[in-house]
Amino acid sequence: MTNTTATSAPERLLPGWLLLLGALTAIGSLSIDMYLPSFPTIAQQFGVGSNLVQLTLAAFLVGLAVGQMFYGPLSDRFGRKPPLYVGMTLYLLGSLACMVSQDVTALILFRFLQGLGGCAGMVIGRAVIRDRLGTTGAARAFSLMMLVMGLAPILAPLIGGAVLKLWGWRVIFGGLAGFGLFCLLAIHYTMQETLDRHKAEPLHLGRTLKQYGRLLLDRQFVAYSLVGGLIQGGMFAYITGSSFVLIELHGIKPEHFGFVFGTNAFGLIAASQVNARLVGRYSLDAILGRALWIPAMLSLSVALLVACGVNSLPVLLIGFFGFLASYGFISPNASAIALSQQGKQAGVASALMGTLQFALGITSGISMSLWHDGTALPLMVVMAICGVGGLLLHRFAARPEHQRLLRSKPHA
Repeated sequence: MTNTTATSAPERLLPGWLLLLGALTAIGSLSIDMYLPSFPTIAQQFGVGSNLVQLTLAAFLVGLAVGQMFYGPLSDRFGRKPPLYVGMTLYLLGSLACMVSQDVTALILFRFLQGLGGCAGMVIGRAVIRDRLGTTGAARAFSLMMLVMGLAPILAPLIGGAVLKLWGWRVIFGGLAGFGLFCLLAIHYTMQETLDRHKAEPLHLGRTLKQYGRLLLDRQFVAYSLVGGLIQGGMFAYITGSSFVLIELHGIKPEHFGFVFGTNAFGLIAASQVNARLVGRYSLDAILGRALWIPAMLSLSVALLVACGVNSLPVLLIGFFGFLASYGFISPNASAIALSQQGKQAGVASALMGTLQFALGITSGISMSLWHDGTALPLMVVMAICGVGGLLLHRFAARPEHQRLLRSKPHA
């Protein structure tokens, strides 16, 4: 059964279809957060530096970014479900291959394959929401979906730390393979197709490239995609560097790392649920503009303190919490505004938005791998650049007429 009618909000607090999309989108976070506590162990077992193990994360992000460019056009042509079958199968195989990797080079390669498959749920999930909901409803849905997505960074490091202690890091990837199989079955038996096949246009490389070209010239789409992407880049810098800063630099035990990580994720969930209530009362752009001050000012302040020699764990934790919590306001609204005028090409637009955002995540992740001086300074500087950059981009790059429109009464 095809549903192509855009409504203003989800039918109930967390409908089943949104729950599944949340699980599919959480694959990226789950695949990252669950093995973070094992970074030092993997480095020791393979006899390499922590910077090389961090490249396994960068490889996963590259796979996420590259794959989205393909799944978007395919989903606009063949429907939302068929590309999901392909992507989740690749993810399942990549997870199993990671589990049996014998050196860090193989792990980097198979993490790329894992990301290449796992990104299908992320890009198509956004397209399905755009199929079913209008702009304000989409922002609310993205916020509600973080109830599911936010469980990954809360539970994954805790589970990963426990599994690491009991059975070793390889079993972590076995668990990810099991989750991929569960999602594959759920897609087949419970998910409804939301693309009207009669309106789908033939897949053509030239036409797809022109679509991407037009989107890159759409100032509203690019500006708001990059605003969300810069804050996401800061978050990925935190994800990449936090295990070193917290475990090795400040002596937090790997099995306790998840408590710190989970606290920050709880802040993100709480902020996203507050956002879900605010979007019906205030414009998306107004909420976004105010929220962007939080990561910019916090990360810049902490970076300056660290540069001055203040190596305080509480200061770092406050900066981390504020930065990640603000993402609960920023990501849903920036995504909804970016996709608001892209209903006829939701898959392609979602793909390009994801690629742009994960390209920034890759850049921040690689920066963390290359700039490793044994302190928290590289992490905080990268987060500050991303936070301040997102604020400045929003204030100076978005079209004034779009901002005036989006500051008016919310619309569907």
